[in-house]
Parts: sequence; C-alpha cells; structure tokens
Amino acid sequence: MDLRSDPRMDQHVLEAMAAFGLNKYAADLPYLINLEIGILGFYKMVPNELPDDDKRGKVDYTGAEGPLPCIAYIHGGGMVVISTYNRVQKMWCEELALTGLMWCEELALTGLVVIAIDFRNAYTEKKLNPFPAGLNDCSSGVAWIDAHRKELGITKIVLEGESGGGNLCCATMLKAKRDCKLSMIDGVYTLDEDKRLAELPSLVECDGYFLSCQQMDVLAGFYDPTGGNADNPLAWPLNASNEDMAGLPPHVISVNELDPLRDEGRAYFQKLLHAGVKAVGRVNLGIPHGAEFILRQTIPHTYKVTVADIKQFAYGV
Repeated sequence: MDLRSDPRMDQHVLEAMAAFGLNKYAADLPYLINLEIGILGFYKMVPNELPDDDKRGKVDYTGAEGPLPCIAYIHGGGMVVISTYNRVQKMWCEELALTGLMWCEELALTGLVVIAIDFRNAYTEKKLNPFPAGLNDCSSGVAWIDAHRKELGITKIVLEGESGGGNLCCATMLKAKRDCKLSMIDGVYTLDEDKRLAELPSLVECDGYFLSCQQMDVLAGFYDPTGGNADNPLAWPLNASNEDMAGLPPHVISVNELDPLRDEGRAYFQKLLHAGVKAVGRVNLGIPHGAEFILRQTIPHTYKVTVADIKQFAYGV
C-alpha cells in the first residue's frame, strides 16, 4: 500500500503531492546536498498562497499593547538539513506574529513575537556537526531570548518546531531541566517529532508515505554517527525517564495520521502524562508528515487551525 491506495488519505493533499511525484513510496535518500536542494526546490515551487495574502501586514511591534508571548521556533530537517531561511518557514513565523520566512510569518500574524533559532546542521558541505552541536545552539538561543525578555517585549517563551525541530524542542526542554534552567521555558509545542523506534506500528504502516524509514536512518547516522547516543534522551527525547520529565512545563504534541513518526509522538505524549506533565495530544487525520505545514494552500483550514492552536497555547501557559 502507498498514499495512492490508502483510503485514509486526504484526496486534495494526494493531488497536490502527485504534481511533484510525491504520491508514491518515498525514494531512497540521495546524497544530502541533493536532498537539501530538493527540499528547498519543492518549498519554492509548491503552491502556498491564500486569497487574503495580499492583505497581510508587515510584522510590526508598534501596535502591540504590552509584552507579548514569544514563540522560539526551531525548524525541521532531521537535525541535519535546511535552515529557517526559506519560503515555507518564513511565512509560518510571520502568520503567528501578526495574528504575534512563510511559517514564521504565519505565526507572527496571530499577535506573537516569533524568533527563529537557526543551528548548526549535523551535515554541511564544509563540516559535520553531529550531536550535541545543534542542541547546544538551540539551548544558547533560548537562553539569549530569556536574558533579553524586557528588551524584546516578551512575556512567556514557548518552544515550537516540526519534525527534527520538534525533536530539538523536546531535547532543549530536557536539557534546560538538567541544567537547572527550567524557568526560561514556559511551554513546548511540537509537530511530528523526529525519532525512530522499531517497535512503533506507524513505522511499518506509514513507511514511505512522503517519509521513509530508510531516509530517517541516513539522517540519524549523520546526527549520531557512532550510535553512542542511541539511549541519550538529549539526542532522542523518547528515551527520557519519569525523572527527566517530572516538573516540565505544559506540552502539546501534534501528529499526523499518515506519518511514520505518528506513534513516536503518541508515545512521548503518554510518557509526559505518566510523569505528571500537563500535556495535550492532537492528531490531524488523513495527512502525511508535515502536510499541515508545507501544503498551506491545499489544506488551508488545517493550517489555520494549527496556527490558532499554537497561539491559544502560547497565551494560555
């Protein structure tokens, strides 16, 4: 079975993916430089504009009444490829800020301050930066935001990220507790958190649905080349114990029904609850990995509901 034959698949999403040949089993991973070029090329070409986009204002602090919540956004890419400087991420952040790059702009549109934290990818053409380089960068970025709350005009700090960015959000939160810096983070909102465990059914059920286990294996090999951190919760947060999680601030774990990583997110959500953490789980039915984030024009309602939920969470923690 693939996306074309799975009856759960949203047909509008399937048609959008078919235009780019992404409605079949995910191809074997090319060299990472070609993967990054391919992802960014797809982000550039995929139709993402909505009818009211021409009415979007500029992200502007002058209309804000008092300090605002802050979203510290960490991009996806398996901790290995891409950056925040692309069309999809830019609009996402702006949307949150003005209602607070496409994803960053979207978040900004909601009345949030949005700060996109870039970090060293585990792979670059010039140098490899395996774990914990990217995590340390994210932790340093959050610490800087926390130290400058007054100057930035922000109140709470909520970590938000998708896929590999979701992994780094959870890991940054766990590291903050380990470093006795829990107070600098007020909440965590992740989409499609990235970690592969062989026993999770969705890895078989949804393997190759836009994302394959083979692809994730290659990315994980760059993030942790020796495998020496396979059980380290700072590398792979699903390994966190009750003690690691106890006392963490509220979390939202959002997963997609047809994502190979769906059950990993569900398992992390259950571990949070068992550790006494306030947590909410969301499942977006009928869509694969990252679709609510990438295919904005195809499923605008899912996209907008996700943005609104992040805003509500940030204002409520």
